Amino acid sequence: MATGVIDKLKSHVATLSQISENEKNGFINLVARSVSGEAQHVDWSKIETPTDEVVVPHAGLEPAPKDTAEIKALLDKLVVLKLNGGLGTTMGCTGPKSVIEVRDGLTFLDLIVMQIEHLNDKFGSSVPLLLMNSFNTHDDTQKIVEKYSKANVQIHTFNQSQYPRLVVDDFTPLPSKGQTGKDGWYPPGHGDVFPSLKNSGKLDLLLSQGREYVFISNSDNLGAIVDLKILHHLIKNKNEYIMEVTPKTLADVKGGTLISYEGKVQLLEIAQVPEEHVDEFKSIEKFKIFNTNNLWVNLNAIKRLVDADALKMEIIPNPKEVNGVKVLQLETAAGAAIKFFDHAIGINVPRARFLPVKATSDLLLVKSDLYNVRDGFVIRNKLRRDPQNPVIQLGPEFKKVDDFLSRFKSIPSLLECDGLRVDGDIWFGSGIKLKGNVHCSVSSEEMLNIPDNITLRE
Repeated sequence: MATGVIDKLKSHVATLSQISENEKNGFINLVARSVSGEAQHVDWSKIETPTDEVVVPHAGLEPAPKDTAEIKALLDKLVVLKLNGGLGTTMGCTGPKSVIEVRDGLTFLDLIVMQIEHLNDKFGSSVPLLLMNSFNTHDDTQKIVEKYSKANVQIHTFNQSQYPRLVVDDFTPLPSKGQTGKDGWYPPGHGDVFPSLKNSGKLDLLLSQGREYVFISNSDNLGAIVDLKILHHLIKNKNEYIMEVTPKTLADVKGGTLISYEGKVQLLEIAQVPEEHVDEFKSIEKFKIFNTNNLWVNLNAIKRLVDADALKMEIIPNPKEVNGVKVLQLETAAGAAIKFFDHAIGINVPRARFLPVKATSDLLLVKSDLYNVRDGFVIRNKLRRDPQNPVIQLGPEFKKVDDFLSRFKSIPSLLECDGLRVDGDIWFGSGIKLKGNVHCSVSSEEMLNIPDNITLRE
């Protein structure tokens, strides 16, 4: 059955002129693996908690060298790569998410460029920035990066693969049915970063320039900055792959975790967990850490494994609907590649290295006085005594960035806030302070204007 499906799919895919032979082959291989029913579940009885040798505490890492020349030597081996394929659609934006304004008129991309420029200026290094775009973000990003032409950072862009969505009913590519616009295609997850680096020619270019390691992270994670201690550890210990993990809170129970499995370190995602063990997986007692998607990887190892077609990460099926047609996207995650690399470890990092902005509730935190910005780095305000951030829950009226911004005359002070919940049509004046757990609520027919310069307490 599987062979017939794949043969039929191959004949359809062969006619798709919009994508390269590499993309066609990558897509067919992914579908073939999926159809063959490769085991996705793990044997629960074989799972072991990683030791401190496998998941190393960040606090126990050797300090980075203090000598500027030694630091420059470390940085000369490094490339910073940001996953820049996402659109800001969940927050009502069009275009790349990385161009949403975060603080003081600066976007994610502005901050990233400033951070690397600061490193290069300080240590005389030339760390390049790579942006992995998708077909959704490529054109806009190409225009945006022109404004950094005078920055002390060499910026490279490349596209991840473009795969056709699969029609569930008959397993044919959606573009073959006339859906040739953007809706017919999808980017197959950030696990695609490894073959796309190779296929774009960027991997060989970087290796020819003497680069040896890449630091990969999401463009919307403001905590994902270059850490010299991790870089020093990586190079000194010849680790081919390091995943940054951080202690799990109740907000992170669905995040993937690192386990020891059959003698190797492995990422365990909720999709792989047998149903009867899902509650156990979500427990923050047994599985105490989760993947931040900050990854440090050896470039020569990527080349070796991609050339051998050895990176067979778990497949994540993502069902969607396009104009009433049920379709399937098959994706992979970069973190799942950890088990294929030699001397792969996790490093248990402080929570400050995981500061993603996925929704306007996250945007409220980073725009507030909980953080300051210096040289592009978003730094926690020392006046905040509680190490945890307040829990923010904003109603649907605040979901889109424009609506969110219009409802705050200025961002309230959150230094003494434990939590904020907003239900209904509510507008905030300027100079407001929030203390403790604050809940603002009005009925569906009402509107509330909160006056300027007041303190809201629980």
